[in-house]
Amino acid sequence: MNWKELTIHTSEQAVEMITNFLHEAGAGGVTIEEAVNYSKLQDTSFGQFYELQPNGIAEGEARIKGYFPETSEINGVIAQIKPRIEELSDFGIDTGEVDYQVKDVHEDDWANNWKQYFKPIRVSERLTIKPTWEAYTPSSPDERIIEIDPGMAFGTGTHPTTALCLRALEGIIREGDEVVDVGTGSGILAIGSILLGAKHVLAIDLDPVAVASAKENTLLNQLDDHITVHESDLLAVLNQGTEGLGVKLPVRIVVANILAEVILLFIDDVYQALEPGGYYITSGIYKNKEALVQEALIASGFEIVEAAREEDWVAFVARKR
Repeated sequence: MNWKELTIHTSEQAVEMITNFLHEAGAGGVTIEEAVNYSKLQDTSFGQFYELQPNGIAEGEARIKGYFPETSEINGVIAQIKPRIEELSDFGIDTGEVDYQVKDVHEDDWANNWKQYFKPIRVSERLTIKPTWEAYTPSSPDERIIEIDPGMAFGTGTHPTTALCLRALEGIIREGDEVVDVGTGSGILAIGSILLGAKHVLAIDLDPVAVASAKENTLLNQLDDHITVHESDLLAVLNQGTEGLGVKLPVRIVVANILAEVILLFIDDVYQALEPGGYYITSGIYKNKEALVQEALIASGFEIVEAAREEDWVAFVARKR
């Protein structure tokens, strides 16, 4: 089968929003290429393994590729996406010099070739993310393996925002905790939570593609008895209750790895979903939104326990007073 490949050159800051635009426009898959950060090669504090190849992308820039059926009217897709990308500047997101390119490709050219670049990576003291097609032997009895097959709709889980969340969870989760994972995506944070000792995770997402992916990865890790994946948002869960969803509100931990603009929309809902003294771990926050999110968390009654940073991304650990 042939596909039309729409490549959008933009900034790393705009990747998550533009990726979402491509999915909403009907992309059958999306890949993301960012600059090779050779400074990461020196950071092996968690035993990280890197096999990076030069890709010609300048630091701070990104290349997003959306794949559409060959019968798609690709000019119409661009016309749909372009004004939405231009509007991102209104939200303080610098898209850089955006450029669009289109070419025809065969499915095999994109469905499998990218897998050669996804290797096992140790993201915290105890957690390693491993693609299903790679062999890997844990280095210690305490190491836990997150098996992941992201397909073409999600990243590999090695983005700084995901690693920041997993490290925060590792420092906070207690044996037997119940957790709500808002915007679960491929389900990595839910899986990591169980491997770190949580009793049950309610993983919610509004995107049916994300729900399907999270369910698949939950089964891959044989954790379907401990993770309930549900198509919903947090407000609906609060209004309708969690009967049959594996957790009982309020819970001790809510985690959300979503864009800052989305985080700001449901901070009060998270506060309501947490027990007193409970923790809200949130990431996906680009550095220029750090102060805005911090102020909103404090205004809703949270105290900031920690602000962790990697590259230009920030994760907050906030505690309900």
